Amino acid sequence: MLKIARGRMSIWAVTGAFLFMIVQVISSLNLPSLTANIVNNGVAKGDINYIWRVGAEMVAFALLSVLAAVGNVFLAARTSQSLGQKLRSDIYRKVIGFSNDEFDQVETSSLITRTTNDVVQIQNVAMMALRMMIMAPIMLIGASVLAYSKNHQLTLIFLIVLPLLAIFIGIVMRFAVPLFRAMQSKTDRINLVFREGLTGVRVIRAFRRDKFEQGRFETANQDYTHNAVKVYSIMAVMLPIMTLMMSATNIGITWFGAKLIGDFSMPVGNLIAFMTYAAQILMSFMMLAMVFVFIPRAQASALRIQEVLSLEPTITDQPEPATLPTDFDHSELTYQNVDYRYRGAENRALTDIDFSAKSGQTVAIIGGTGSGKTSLVSLLPRFYDVESGKITLNGTDIRQFSQHDLRDAVSFVPQTAILFTGTVRENMQYGAPDASDEAIWHALEIARADGFIKSEDGLETRVEQGGGNFSGGQRQRLAIARALVKDAAVYVFDDSFSALDFKTDAELRAELREDSRIQNRIVVIVAQRIATVADADLILVLDNGKLVGKGTHAQLKANNAVYQEIMDSQLKEGEGEQHE
Repeated sequence: MLKIARGRMSIWAVTGAFLFMIVQVISSLNLPSLTANIVNNGVAKGDINYIWRVGAEMVAFALLSVLAAVGNVFLAARTSQSLGQKLRSDIYRKVIGFSNDEFDQVETSSLITRTTNDVVQIQNVAMMALRMMIMAPIMLIGASVLAYSKNHQLTLIFLIVLPLLAIFIGIVMRFAVPLFRAMQSKTDRINLVFREGLTGVRVIRAFRRDKFEQGRFETANQDYTHNAVKVYSIMAVMLPIMTLMMSATNIGITWFGAKLIGDFSMPVGNLIAFMTYAAQILMSFMMLAMVFVFIPRAQASALRIQEVLSLEPTITDQPEPATLPTDFDHSELTYQNVDYRYRGAENRALTDIDFSAKSGQTVAIIGGTGSGKTSLVSLLPRFYDVESGKITLNGTDIRQFSQHDLRDAVSFVPQTAILFTGTVRENMQYGAPDASDEAIWHALEIARADGFIKSEDGLETRVEQGGGNFSGGQRQRLAIARALVKDAAVYVFDDSFSALDFKTDAELRAELREDSRIQNRIVVIVAQRIATVADADLILVLDNGKLVGKGTHAQLKANNAVYQEIMDSQLKEGEGEQHE
């Protein structure tokens, strides 16, 4: 946990909190002695002036203790909250830089838990450390010394009480600590089930699996609840037992103290002070116990956070990356004997992929489900890196470019159309912040999205989370328009026309071919429909990750069995003639 806190907590704030706490503890420790002095030297002797003078000292120490406590709480709260803020920012920055490989290792639901619940655990323990962990040992030592100075015979009582207390706390920790650690993984499970339920709510309703999913969530919820009830029930036992021990200690102190007073071996005021110090000793011991109970849970959270922060990205930039030309009108994309396999997979997802394309050309990729189409295009913006072979842009291996520059040159439309909360204008400017309204409307027109946007509030039309206020086809067209607003060397459409009807699909592709800017760029289209790929300059046919065909529609139709099979499955007799 210290590794997590190092560099994220101000040394000056920690030092200030430490000094304030020392002042608070010293002031608190002086009060019982002053009380004893008032009883012994003021009340017993009837010295009113002495009572007023020492009473004023007590008020001064009490005010000093309150001011020091306020200062300590302020700095502790500020420091712990600042630690949480920095941790959340660091985790978010780290996660944003993850490649798809890293996302495959750590589940999204777990990342959410680590960024929220785990960070809160660290914050709470940081606050506790700057309060209890400083206060408890100082007060324990100070109160013990002062109690001994009042009467060393009565301190023998602690030789019985403290070992019993230590044994009891050890038993509590033995059962509570594993349960606290388990709570984090159970929180992960709740987040996972809840997130799946929200994301797939339409599928759940369509298949009438509402009760089943409710049961899944109820199981995860009950598992967490039972664990929490068990651990907090164990922790709840501490307070009454501590109260019992403190009461027993006070009875013992009063019993033996009365005998000492009766023998004139100890003044009455010393007994009052000793009882107060005894309470401070026991409370300090309990605070230390509480700290030691919660530290393991925070340590588990710290390890989970550190696991994310220390996760080394598999995709990195070169120390001195190559410069990518900004003239996108003369670009060349080449895949040279590219192989790729997913992490932990036995078989390759792609094998010996080889093709090239120049500005002004359209490359279409077609194949059955699981044939590797998305894997192929995901290598271009380096969502993954090739296992062997290389991908070049303008003759330079894309791994030589910085990821920022490379992705600046690639405009990518993923399979799932993702929109962000805000307005249409804000979504359209996501890849081109300086894009004018004219450029945005032009892209919307090409994507055939201008009609339904004009019927709303224009570019100020509100976009709900995930684009939930638009249909699937509308979301796809907006995602396509967003990609077109950005100026890039390569435009990749990963099965982005699947939700479009044939008419809109044809019109959109015709607009792409006629646009003066797109005419001078490389366009890569992944599609399932023969009609979508038929007009491409180069069609790649994939089957089980292998390139089994390459050529134009006419060539593949004539001599490629896989392509012919796809055509036969899609086109009715006579429908393919238009593409000859």
